[in-house]
Amino acid sequence: MASVTYEHVTKRFGDVIAVNDLSLEVRDKEFLVLVGPSGCGKTTALRLLAGLEEITEGKIYIGDRLVNDVAPKDRDIAMVFQSYALYPHMTVYDNMAFGLKLRKTPKSEIDRRVKEAAAILGIEQLLDRKPKQLSGGQRQRVALGRAIVREPKVFLMDEPLSNLDAKLRVQTRAELSKLHQRLQTTFIYVTHDQMEAMTMGTRIAVLKDGILQQLDTPQNLYDKPDNVFVAGFIGSPAMNFFDATLVGTKDDMYIDTGSFRLKVPEARRPVLAPHLGKEVIFGIRPDNVHDAEFTPPGINPARVPAKVDVTELMGNEVFVYLVTGKHSYVGRVDPRTNMRVGHDVEVVFDMDRIHIFDRATERAIR
Repeated sequence: MASVTYEHVTKRFGDVIAVNDLSLEVRDKEFLVLVGPSGCGKTTALRLLAGLEEITEGKIYIGDRLVNDVAPKDRDIAMVFQSYALYPHMTVYDNMAFGLKLRKTPKSEIDRRVKEAAAILGIEQLLDRKPKQLSGGQRQRVALGRAIVREPKVFLMDEPLSNLDAKLRVQTRAELSKLHQRLQTTFIYVTHDQMEAMTMGTRIAVLKDGILQQLDTPQNLYDKPDNVFVAGFIGSPAMNFFDATLVGTKDDMYIDTGSFRLKVPEARRPVLAPHLGKEVIFGIRPDNVHDAEFTPPGINPARVPAKVDVTELMGNEVFVYLVTGKHSYVGRVDPRTNMRVGHDVEVVFDMDRIHIFDRATERAIR
């Protein structure tokens, strides 16, 4: 088992900086997810660790061992790619055993490892089949099995579920989490899907333009985003943002969006006082925008008039797309709601769950 450490790692491709001064520590046995939009540098960061790309600047350690100049095969890692990359002419057994054969592992040891990995993944009955006889989910399990048999210190996974259909993705997500618990090995997982990141990661590293934006637990990323990008990227539907100004006095402070005005809770005023009179970005998650008829108990309510633009019935909840003045936003309301398209309604914002960001820096003010 091993921790992984990136120390001021930078990777340039010509004039393009793919990874920019990345410092990050992955704990031993942790399931860390690298998440961000396409082109943010997450796959490059993984490939640098695997030795598939050369580092421009900085150092990478696996455990206490500096691996900058260590060949990929000697880094004691195993990688699972988006593409299954199985040999079509080989059986499942031979695909899983191939890497061990190249390392001249004894036959009895190969047999033990392949059968153990197949049992863990529930593919014992598939060992004699060729890849063309397998479904997408089964092929992905074989690719995982090929990594497991190596018994590496670190598993690297680059969007391994993106070729699966929606139902199978959810199922395989749960299987991967169970696999991590069973193997007790360090997992580093790359995805652009924030739902995958939230459900699987012990911690999540959010990247944008090659720069680490925030590293934290899924719940802290959701509740306490450091900036506008993280706040908007984590959570589905995304957080609602409004350009606003803080007006009033230290003791009587309001968020003025131009379309509506909200009184700032007393507990938040001391932190926001230095920003009085300044432009800010006001954020609130759809979860904290409620139908006034079904306001949950124990919240700090502020009523806002709105017009219903679109509704999406999800079964256990309804997404309501609302318009107030020049602002459009989303609420996630009780399924008993009577809101219908075109209705003039009143919604309730939970003022204890608001987010305020500096307009210039887009950093959270707290």
